[in-house]
Amino acid sequence: MKPTGHVVLVTGGATGIGFALAEKFHAAGNRVILVGRTENTLAKAAAALPDAITRVADISLVSDRTRLVAEFPEVSILVNNAGLQINTPMLELAPQDIEYEHNVNFLAPVLLCRAFLPQLVRCESAAIVNVTSGLALVPKQVAAMYCASKAALHSFSKTLRWQLEDTSVRVFEILPPLVDTAMTAGRGKGKITPAQLAEEFWAGFTQDRFEMLIGKTKLLALVNRLAPSIAEKILRHGL
Repeated sequence: MKPTGHVVLVTGGATGIGFALAEKFHAAGNRVILVGRTENTLAKAAAALPDAITRVADISLVSDRTRLVAEFPEVSILVNNAGLQINTPMLELAPQDIEYEHNVNFLAPVLLCRAFLPQLVRCESAAIVNVTSGLALVPKQVAAMYCASKAALHSFSKTLRWQLEDTSVRVFEILPPLVDTAMTAGRGKGKITPAQLAEEFWAGFTQDRFEMLIGKTKLLALVNRLAPSIAEKILRHGL
Protein backbone atom coordinates (compact mmCIF):
# COMPACT_ATOMS: atom_id res chain seq x y z
CA MET A 1 0.00 0.00 0.00
CA LYS A 2 1.34 3.42 -0.93
CA PRO A 3 1.66 5.13 2.50
CA THR A 4 1.84 8.77 1.49
CA GLY A 5 0.22 11.37 -0.75
CA HIS A 6 -3.32 10.58 0.40
CA VAL A 7 -6.27 12.50 1.77
CA VAL A 8 -7.27 10.56 4.89
CA LEU A 9 -10.61 10.96 6.65
CA VAL A 10 -10.67 9.60 10.21
CA THR A 11 -13.93 9.25 12.13
CA GLY A 12 -13.53 9.64 15.86
CA GLY A 13 -10.26 11.30 14.91
CA ALA A 14 -9.90 13.81 17.74
CA THR A 15 -8.94 11.45 20.56
CA GLY A 16 -7.70 7.98 21.43
CA ILE A 17 -7.09 5.45 18.68
CA GLY A 18 -8.42 7.75 15.95
CA PHE A 19 -6.05 10.56 16.82
CA ALA A 20 -3.07 8.19 17.10
CA LEU A 21 -3.82 6.82 13.62
CA ALA A 22 -4.26 10.35 12.28
CA GLU A 23 -0.84 11.27 13.72
CA LYS A 24 0.77 8.39 11.82
CA PHE A 25 -0.83 9.35 8.53
CA HIS A 26 -0.01 13.02 9.07
CA ALA A 27 3.65 12.30 9.86
CA ALA A 28 3.93 10.31 6.62
CA GLY A 29 2.92 13.32 4.54
CA ASN A 30 -0.79 12.73 4.13
CA ARG A 31 -3.52 15.37 4.39
CA VAL A 32 -5.72 14.48 7.36
CA ILE A 33 -9.40 15.21 8.00
CA LEU A 34 -10.50 14.69 11.61
CA VAL A 35 -14.20 13.99 12.15
CA GLY A 36 -15.82 14.10 15.58
CA ARG A 37 -18.87 15.26 17.48
CA THR A 38 -17.28 17.96 19.65
CA GLU A 39 -15.81 21.14 18.21
CA ASN A 40 -13.56 21.91 21.20
CA THR A 41 -12.02 18.44 21.19
CA LEU A 42 -11.44 18.67 17.44
CA ALA A 43 -9.77 22.06 17.84
CA LYS A 44 -7.31 20.66 20.39
CA ALA A 45 -6.47 17.77 18.09
CA ALA A 46 -5.97 20.05 15.10
CA ALA A 47 -3.58 22.24 17.10
CA ALA A 48 -1.30 19.20 17.42
CA LEU A 49 -1.47 18.39 13.70
CA PRO A 50 -0.60 21.41 11.55
CA ASP A 51 -2.85 21.78 8.49
CA ALA A 52 -5.29 19.12 9.66
CA ILE A 53 -8.92 19.77 8.70
CA THR A 54 -11.70 19.23 11.23
CA ARG A 55 -15.40 18.63 10.78
CA VAL A 56 -18.11 18.23 13.40
CA ALA A 57 -20.35 15.33 12.40
CA ASP A 58 -22.41 12.52 13.88
CA ILE A 59 -21.73 9.62 11.53
CA SER A 60 -24.95 7.88 12.59
CA LEU A 61 -26.87 10.60 10.72
CA VAL A 62 -27.35 10.20 6.98
CA SER A 63 -27.27 13.99 6.54
CA ASP A 64 -23.82 14.24 8.14
CA ARG A 65 -22.44 11.31 6.13
CA THR A 66 -23.78 12.82 2.91
CA ARG A 67 -22.20 16.17 3.76
CA LEU A 68 -18.78 14.60 4.37
CA VAL A 69 -18.81 12.72 1.07
CA ALA A 70 -19.90 15.81 -0.86
CA GLU A 71 -17.34 18.08 0.79
CA PHE A 72 -14.35 15.76 0.43
CA PRO A 73 -14.43 14.03 -2.97
CA GLU A 74 -10.64 13.75 -2.89
CA VAL A 75 -10.54 11.29 0.04
CA SER A 76 -8.48 8.21 -0.85
CA ILE A 77 -8.30 6.59 2.60
CA LEU A 78 -11.33 6.19 4.87
CA VAL A 79 -10.64 5.24 8.50
CA ASN A 80 -13.78 4.02 10.28
CA ASN A 81 -12.74 4.38 13.90
CA ALA A 82 -15.65 6.05 15.72
CA GLY A 83 -17.44 3.76 18.14
CA LEU A 84 -18.99 3.42 21.56
CA GLN A 85 -19.46 0.69 24.13
CA ILE A 86 -22.37 0.47 26.55
CA ASN A 87 -21.63 -1.94 29.40
CA THR A 88 -25.19 -2.53 30.55
CA PRO A 89 -27.29 -5.73 30.73
CA MET A 90 -29.82 -5.97 27.92
CA LEU A 91 -32.84 -5.74 30.24
CA GLU A 92 -31.59 -2.38 31.47
CA LEU A 93 -30.90 -0.91 28.03
CA ALA A 94 -33.32 1.51 26.42
CA PRO A 95 -34.27 0.50 22.87
CA GLN A 96 -32.93 3.79 21.51
CA ASP A 97 -29.53 3.10 23.10
CA ILE A 98 -29.39 -0.32 21.46
CA GLU A 99 -30.22 1.19 18.09
CA TYR A 100 -27.72 4.03 18.45
CA GLU A 101 -24.84 1.73 19.44
CA HIS A 102 -25.58 -0.53 16.48
CA ASN A 103 -25.78 2.45 14.12
CA VAL A 104 -22.51 4.03 15.25
CA ASN A 105 -20.49 0.81 15.46
CA PHE A 106 -21.76 -1.02 12.38
CA LEU A 107 -24.27 0.67 10.09
CA ALA A 108 -22.47 4.01 9.89
CA PRO A 109 -19.08 2.48 8.88
CA VAL A 110 -20.80 0.27 6.31
CA LEU A 111 -22.75 3.18 4.85
CA LEU A 112 -19.68 5.41 4.83
CA CYS A 113 -17.84 2.71 2.88
CA ARG A 114 -20.70 2.56 0.38
CA ALA A 115 -20.87 6.34 0.08
CA PHE A 116 -17.14 6.82 -0.47
CA LEU A 117 -16.54 3.79 -2.68
CA PRO A 118 -17.43 5.42 -6.04
CA GLN A 119 -14.61 7.93 -5.53
CA LEU A 120 -12.21 5.45 -3.90
CA VAL A 121 -12.31 3.05 -6.86
CA ARG A 122 -11.25 5.89 -9.14
CA CYS A 123 -8.05 6.45 -7.15
CA GLU A 124 -4.76 4.90 -8.22
CA SER A 125 -4.22 3.79 -4.62
CA ALA A 126 -6.96 3.77 -1.96
CA ALA A 127 -7.87 2.09 1.28
CA ILE A 128 -10.58 1.52 3.85
CA VAL A 129 -9.41 0.93 7.42
CA ASN A 130 -12.03 -0.49 9.80
CA VAL A 131 -11.31 -0.54 13.53
CA THR A 132 -13.09 -3.48 15.16
CA SER A 133 -11.99 -5.22 18.38
CA GLY A 134 -10.63 -8.41 19.87
CA LEU A 135 -14.19 -8.71 21.19
CA ALA A 136 -15.27 -9.37 17.60
CA LEU A 137 -13.61 -12.77 18.05
CA VAL A 138 -14.69 -13.58 21.61
CA PRO A 139 -17.46 -11.54 23.30
CA LYS A 140 -17.82 -10.37 26.88
CA GLN A 141 -20.98 -10.71 28.91
CA VAL A 142 -21.91 -7.10 29.70
CA ALA A 143 -21.50 -5.56 26.23
CA ALA A 144 -23.78 -7.56 23.97
CA MET A 145 -24.38 -4.90 21.32
CA TYR A 146 -20.76 -3.73 21.19
CA CYS A 147 -19.46 -7.25 20.67
CA ALA A 148 -22.14 -8.09 18.13
CA SER A 149 -21.61 -4.90 16.15
CA LYS A 150 -17.83 -5.35 16.07
CA ALA A 151 -18.23 -8.98 15.02
CA ALA A 152 -20.51 -7.82 12.21
CA LEU A 153 -17.95 -5.20 11.10
CA HIS A 154 -15.23 -7.88 11.23
CA SER A 155 -17.23 -10.10 8.86
CA PHE A 156 -18.12 -7.15 6.64
CA SER A 157 -14.46 -6.12 6.36
CA LYS A 158 -13.47 -9.57 5.14
CA THR A 159 -16.22 -9.84 2.54
CA LEU A 160 -15.69 -6.28 1.32
CA ARG A 161 -11.99 -7.08 0.90
CA TRP A 162 -12.93 -10.00 -1.33
CA GLN A 163 -15.35 -7.89 -3.36
CA LEU A 164 -12.74 -5.19 -3.99
CA GLU A 165 -9.67 -7.36 -4.57
CA ASP A 166 -9.68 -6.59 -8.31
CA THR A 167 -9.84 -2.82 -7.72
CA SER A 168 -7.36 -0.26 -6.40
CA VAL A 169 -9.06 -0.25 -2.96
CA ARG A 170 -7.46 -2.24 -0.16
CA VAL A 171 -9.53 -3.10 2.93
CA PHE A 172 -7.68 -3.22 6.24
CA GLU A 173 -9.01 -4.23 9.64
CA ILE A 174 -7.51 -3.39 13.03
CA LEU A 175 -8.48 -5.71 15.90
CA PRO A 176 -7.24 -3.96 19.06
CA PRO A 177 -6.81 -5.41 22.52
CA LEU A 178 -7.72 -3.25 25.52
CA VAL A 179 -6.44 0.25 24.72
CA ASP A 180 -6.07 3.10 27.21
CA THR A 181 -8.77 5.48 25.97
CA ALA A 182 -11.71 7.36 27.44
CA MET A 183 -13.96 4.44 26.51
CA THR A 184 -12.00 2.01 28.71
CA ALA A 185 -11.42 4.37 31.65
CA GLY A 186 -11.72 2.67 35.03
CA ARG A 187 -11.65 -0.92 33.82
CA GLY A 188 -9.17 -3.55 32.78
CA LYS A 189 -5.45 -3.99 33.21
CA GLY A 190 -2.51 -4.32 30.87
CA LYS A 191 -3.76 -1.72 28.43
CA ILE A 192 -1.64 -0.54 25.54
CA THR A 193 -1.51 3.11 24.53
CA PRO A 194 -3.12 4.42 21.34
CA ALA A 195 0.38 5.30 20.13
CA GLN A 196 1.51 1.68 20.56
CA LEU A 197 -1.47 0.49 18.56
CA ALA A 198 -0.79 3.04 15.81
CA GLU A 199 2.86 1.99 15.61
CA GLU A 200 1.91 -1.65 15.10
CA PHE A 201 -0.79 -0.68 12.63
CA TRP A 202 1.63 1.37 10.54
CA ALA A 203 4.07 -1.52 10.24
CA GLY A 204 1.26 -3.72 8.97
CA PHE A 205 -0.28 -1.07 6.74
CA THR A 206 2.95 -0.44 4.85
CA GLN A 207 3.35 -4.20 4.32
CA ASP A 208 -0.24 -4.81 3.14
CA ARG A 209 -1.18 -6.89 6.18
CA PHE A 210 -4.92 -6.59 5.79
CA GLU A 211 -6.15 -8.16 9.05
CA MET A 212 -4.11 -6.84 11.98
CA LEU A 213 -4.34 -8.56 15.34
CA ILE A 214 -2.79 -5.98 17.65
CA GLY A 215 -0.91 -6.83 20.85
CA LYS A 216 -2.66 -9.42 23.02
CA THR A 217 -5.34 -9.97 20.39
CA LYS A 218 -2.83 -12.29 18.69
CA LEU A 219 -2.79 -14.50 21.78
CA LEU A 220 -6.58 -14.33 22.09
CA ALA A 221 -7.00 -15.51 18.49
CA LEU A 222 -4.60 -18.40 19.08
CA VAL A 223 -6.32 -19.52 22.29
CA ASN A 224 -9.72 -19.20 20.63
CA ARG A 225 -8.57 -21.41 17.79
CA LEU A 226 -7.05 -24.09 20.02
CA ALA A 227 -9.37 -23.96 23.03
CA PRO A 228 -12.48 -21.81 22.48
CA SER A 229 -13.95 -22.57 25.90
CA ILE A 230 -10.85 -21.20 27.62
CA ALA A 231 -10.93 -18.04 25.50
CA GLU A 232 -14.57 -17.52 26.42
CA LYS A 233 -13.83 -18.05 30.11
CA ILE A 234 -11.06 -15.45 30.00
CA LEU A 235 -13.06 -12.84 28.09
CA ARG A 236 -16.57 -13.38 29.42
CA HIS A 237 -16.14 -11.25 32.54
CA GLY A 238 -13.04 -9.33 31.46
CA LEU A 239 -12.26 -6.10 29.61
